[in-house]
Amino acid sequence: MGRGEGRSIVPNQRRAGRRSGPGLAWLLATACGGSVASHGVSAAPRAEDTCRPLAARVDRLADVGPRGELILASGRRAVLSGLRWPDEPALDAGARAWLLTFRGAPLTLTERGAEDRWGRWRADGIAGEAEPVDLAGGLVAAGLAYADPGEADALCRPALRILEAAPRAAGLGLWADGPLAATDAAVLSARAGRFAVVEGRILHVGERATRTYLDFTRRGEQGLTVTVQKRTWRILSEHGLSAATLKGRLVRIRGMVEIGRGPLIDLAGVESIEVVEGEQALRR
Repeated sequence: MGRGEGRSIVPNQRRAGRRSGPGLAWLLATACGGSVASHGVSAAPRAEDTCRPLAARVDRLADVGPRGELILASGRRAVLSGLRWPDEPALDAGARAWLLTFRGAPLTLTERGAEDRWGRWRADGIAGEAEPVDLAGGLVAAGLAYADPGEADALCRPALRILEAAPRAAGLGLWADGPLAATDAAVLSARAGRFAVVEGRILHVGERATRTYLDFTRRGEQGLTVTVQKRTWRILSEHGLSAATLKGRLVRIRGMVEIGRGPLIDLAGVESIEVVEGEQALRR
């Protein structure tokens, strides 16, 4: 399949049915091309080599492989940029089934960055022509994927995070139980080795020589601890996230749950923490 020129695709806002939601998702998710501020705190600067849009290719979806791998009619393979595929088998199947509804449809793929170690390229995918649908935005809006950079250096389309709000409020898909509570040690421990989105109020910030600790429970109580390596803490401080600005704040943390003395997450970067003060607090 030859290279195609990038094209302007404007969704038909009057369409109905299953495409109306993903179409709106595309409109919202592409409204902001760069990193955005979250509740007055700037997000990390874009990693240019990771996020710079490259060639736009026109292909067709032939199949969907493990963890959302797009198998294309041209023989190439791609993964959607800005997504964290669900770990749960039922949600994995649901996300795969959603993508397969576009099998055979024209697919415009805009590459972002180099191929990964498995020979797949990361891309933004727009399916269809008369009623174009953004695949990443549709999955996030349906609660079938998280907006997350994954192994990439940056979340190239930060507006995808905005699309999480509706399924989170409605308890759809990945958000059926809402963000996990930072004080619920038993539930968090059960997520060991898996990705999680956790919400809670930071009660204590402990700065040490090599890392900083964010604690969500009082001393002697079980709950989440977030560790922040020295370099990451320095980057956070450059974006206004310090001991003074974080203590007492309601935040949302993303990352892989590990088990030490209790559940812990090692913060990957500034995009893995959101200050959500002002949003509706987590209810339990």
